[in-house]
Amino acid sequence: MRKEKTEETPFSRFDCDSLILRDELAIERTLLANERTLMAYLRSAVALIIAGFTMMHFSMEGSWFWMAGLVCLPFGVIAGTVGIMRFKRMDRMISRIRDAGGHPEDK
Repeated sequence: MRKEKTEETPFSRFDCDSLILRDELAIERTLLANERTLMAYLRSAVALIIAGFTMMHFSMEGSWFWMAGLVCLPFGVIAGTVGIMRFKRMDRMISRIRDAGGHPEDK
């Protein structure tokens, strides 16, 4: 028989019924780090797209520099897409921990 493998996440060690202030603050820091990482991905994506358009604009058509600019455009779009996908996946994991844990005062 095949054994089912449960999904292991970095947050699976938390006992959501007993989160203390330190754990809540750690989750907040993780959330802020996730947002900061998204901004880095988007900054890189915008820089690649702008660099691509700039290289294409200031070079002659058919030169290797124009081709390098053309290559930068899809890489910029890919970088932005990967960043957004990673942000959403991590945000869902953080939300699951936060929603399942609640606050001790609420119980």
